[in-house]
Order: sequence, then structure tokens, then C-alpha cells
Amino acid sequence: MEYIVANLLTSPYLWVTIVILYTLKKGIYFVPQNRGYVIYTLGKYTKTLSAGLNFLIPYVQTVAADRNLKEQSLEIVSQPAITKDNITLDIDGILFMKVTDAAAATNNITDYKMSVVQLAMTTMRNAIGSMELDECFQNRDAINAQILGAMTEATAPWGVMVTRYEIKDITPPQTIREDMEKQMTAEREKRSVILTAEGVKTSAITEAEGLKQARVLDAEAAKAEQVLAAEATKESQILEATGKAEAIRLVADADANALEVVGSAANTAEGKAAVTLTLAQEAIKAHQAIANESTIVLTDGKTGDNIANTVAQAIAVSSSLKL
Repeated sequence: MEYIVANLLTSPYLWVTIVILYTLKKGIYFVPQNRGYVIYTLGKYTKTLSAGLNFLIPYVQTVAADRNLKEQSLEIVSQPAITKDNITLDIDGILFMKVTDAAAATNNITDYKMSVVQLAMTTMRNAIGSMELDECFQNRDAINAQILGAMTEATAPWGVMVTRYEIKDITPPQTIREDMEKQMTAEREKRSVILTAEGVKTSAITEAEGLKQARVLDAEAAKAEQVLAAEATKESQILEATGKAEAIRLVADADANALEVVGSAANTAEGKAAVTLTLAQEAIKAHQAIANESTIVLTDGKTGDNIANTVAQAIAVSSSLKL
């Protein structure tokens, strides 16, 4: 067994095969997706291998760098930054970037990740230094956009594109935090007072509007009541006048009918005698009434003649009715 192993190790065919296999391995590369292999030929950049099967010249061409072309996130550790009004803040963030040119990320910069992080820190300090404390809290989007714009321009020669930058936390000093809490408490109390005042105002307005509507409704009801009362009075008066007119018409019709009946009866001999008797009786009653109402009776001494004359006038009237 030892003899066989010794023969194999000393066999030139074995070593030739090993050299051939190693040479093939050095000349054939399978590049994964979203990777970029930077190729140097005798120490000089030649090309960048894309995903898939690639062939190289063994011992002449070598893979100088393997770059990840996927989007990557880099954490920016907390660091102090001074605002425009001289307040020191501790700020951290996160940065998203991707390699767009594997050759530039290899040939133009030593460590593109460290360089991007350092540039992000410097740019963030500059952005914070141009704003006051309140603006830093209120304008995070503006700070992010300012940092992103500056870094996009600066990292272009490195073959790196910064896609997004986000500030995670802004931590002010303890004394500033206490002052901010007091300010927020005062603001909450102010809003509470304002809301209470607005509620009272709204309630008063609503109550006044309700009273106004009630008065309007009362006035309209009184007006409607007066109109209805006037209409009722009008209808009552119309009905009363109609009733009186009808009564007068009926009385007149009754009187006319009575006179017609009396006139018809007076045309007869018996009627004339009855009329004469009635007139005489009425004349005698009239003289008796006059005598009863006064203790002194003024007469011309011809009472009997007067009665006779009265009877004669009544007979004349009866004769005219006949005509």
C-alpha cells in the first residue's frame, strides 16, 4: 500500500493533472447575481465581470475585488453636533446606499463604506449647525434631504449612490429636555384653557341661537294665532250678519205675508168690520194709556169726535189697501 502511494506521489501524471485542474479553476468563474468582480490584468484594471459564467486568463488576470451590488444599510453612531444657537445635540442615523460601479468603488476609494459613514457624519454636523434647536426637531425631513443631496454629489466619483438618509434620534442635554417639558406642559395648559373658552363660547352661542329661535317661533305662533282669531272673528261676523240679514228678510217676508193676508181679509165686508173694530179698540187703548201716564190730560173736549175721526182714518186706510 505504501508502495502504491509513493508511486502516485512521484508520478508526473498526477502533478500534471493537479496543475491542469488548478489552472482551470483560476480561469473559470461563476459570478453570483448582484455581485461585481473587478478584474486586473498584470496589475491593471481590465473589466468587471457580471453575473453568470466568465472565463479569465489564468495567472495573468486576477479578481482584485468582489463588490456587493445590493442596497446596503450603514448605521451612523451617535455623535455630538452644535446647533446655530449653540446647543449641543447627540444625533444618530441610518444610511442606505448601493454600489453602482464596482470598478470605481475599488479603484477610486480605499474603503468606500468607511468613507461614506465619515462623510455622512460631517454632512450631518454641517446641516445641524445651520439650524436652531426648534428647527432641528421640526425639520427632520429637510435635514435628511440636505444630507442626502450633499452625499449624492460627493459619492458619485466613488461609484456609490446614497439612496436614503434618516435621522433616528436627536437627544438634547438634560437641562434642555427639562425646559422643553416645561414648555410642553405650558402649551398643553394653554390649549386646555383655549379649548375650554371655545367650549364656553360655543355653548353661549348655541344657547343664544336657541333663545332667538324660540322667540321667533313664539312670535310666529302669536302672529298665526292672531291671524286665526281675526279669521274666526271675520267668519263669525259674516255669519252673524248673514243670519241677521236672513232674519230681517224672513221678518219682512212674514210681515208682507201678514199684510197680504190682512189685506185679502179686509176686502170682505166682515174684514172691514173687523178692521174698524180693531182700530177703534187700539185708539181707545191709546187714549187710556195717555191718561194713565199723566195726571193732567190736555184735550180739546172732543174726545169722542177724535176717536170717531181715528176710526174714519182707519177705514180710509183699509179702503186704500183694497185698491
